[in-house]
Amino acid sequence: MKAKVAFVCVHNSCRSQMAEGWAKAIGQEVLEAYSAGTETYPEVKPLAVAVMEEAGIDMSGHFPKLLSDIPEELDILITMGCNVVCPYVPNKHTEDWGLDDPSGGPIEGYRHTRDLIRDKVEALVRRIESGEIPL
Repeated sequence: MKAKVAFVCVHNSCRSQMAEGWAKAIGQEVLEAYSAGTETYPEVKPLAVAVMEEAGIDMSGHFPKLLSDIPEELDILITMGCNVVCPYVPNKHTEDWGLDDPSGGPIEGYRHTRDLIRDKVEALVRRIESGEIPL
């Protein structure tokens, strides 16, 4: 059984979208991945889509979603470091990744954030597989 994981940010337009993209690409054996935001936003940031494409992850069809668009119960809830308190979503494990938002900055910031997220998703998969995160 796959762990339902949601990556949550304010606008679901950059970091949480990248995390969903990585989770679907490298964690598909153990993760059922979602992403969402606490506020509406018109689009996924074009530079986020571009840097993920550089890494071989197609996010061209992604769009910002709200918490109401994802499952009501999760195994894992991960906030991205947005200094926002999410409405309560039932889950078994919660953590905050504390990532700076590259929005509005140069593409290098997006690349750095993309790589940090990849590393964190890889570590999350290892922690689930090892039983460190009990589900």
